[in-house]
Amino acid sequence: MLPKAELHVHIEGTLEPELLVRLAARNAIALPTTDVEALRRRYRFSDLQSFLDVYYESQAVLRTEEDFYDLAGAYLQRAAGQGVRRAEIFFDLQQHLDNEIEAGTVFSGLDRALRESRESHGVDAALIMCFLRDRGPEAAMRALRAAMPFRDRFIGVGLDSSELGHPPSRFRDVFAAAASEGLHRVAHAGEEGGPDYVWEALDDLHVERIDHGNRAMEDPALVERLRSEGIPLTVCPLSNVALKVVDRLDEHVLPRMLAEGLCVTLNSDDPAYFGGYVEDNFVAVREHLGLDEQALLTMAANSFDACFADEARREAWKAELHGTSSGSAPVP
Repeated sequence: MLPKAELHVHIEGTLEPELLVRLAARNAIALPTTDVEALRRRYRFSDLQSFLDVYYESQAVLRTEEDFYDLAGAYLQRAAGQGVRRAEIFFDLQQHLDNEIEAGTVFSGLDRALRESRESHGVDAALIMCFLRDRGPEAAMRALRAAMPFRDRFIGVGLDSSELGHPPSRFRDVFAAAASEGLHRVAHAGEEGGPDYVWEALDDLHVERIDHGNRAMEDPALVERLRSEGIPLTVCPLSNVALKVVDRLDEHVLPRMLAEGLCVTLNSDDPAYFGGYVEDNFVAVREHLGLDEQALLTMAANSFDACFADEARREAWKAELHGTSSGSAPVP
């Protein structure tokens, strides 16, 4: 398989049912069921909100530093087996604060797993704290303040959760505050919301990447801007099918994005809920969209170009990628 970076994965979205049951038992938290297959059957969604209802309910099992350590460690071990060299991982501090978990507990557990992963799995990883857009800009600013004592443990901020009715422009001030602290900025836009949400993310939040961005393809002027400025898009095909952004994978706009010369990357989003990790997304688009070896290589290379690691590491990973593609390892 190809070496790659994963730039759009929510650590809470990697909570597999088996670990969910184990953490619930550890923390004496009741679940709707402890049958793993029954839990998986709940993961059939009609839209983003129906997913978020289950997603936030499940996060109640995360209580201790060890819980967050186990969660991140399980993802990073799996990511290593999927060819991931760099992971920039979203986490929802606001939700954990609302669950009366101290910020230090969250940061300590996640950070310990990330540091150990570099040695044990060879995955270089960093954290991006997302603001929950449906909670509003004031709550986002409170979360940023709560996180700042741990500034050395995260590299950026993002914007996620329910998109419609919560445009990026509402979060202009908190993103400006994050920028003043030297934090990278990304935002979910153009998944449910239209091209105007992508414009706002660029113009009001000054983001460096757009997460999803599917509906940008409806606006030729926006497509031209994304291309000319080289703005990366962190696309999540299996997620888009699971949340009915598209009915079938073969209807996805990904081939058009590539044809337009956009900087597209492939990612898993919330893989425990959507039926596939990042390598599974590579396999799926090859099989259902007929993408050839060059397209897969391009997206893998884009992922390294789009990540927030330093240039030396990006170039080393790209050299490995090109050596893999021309050498003994097969393309997925």
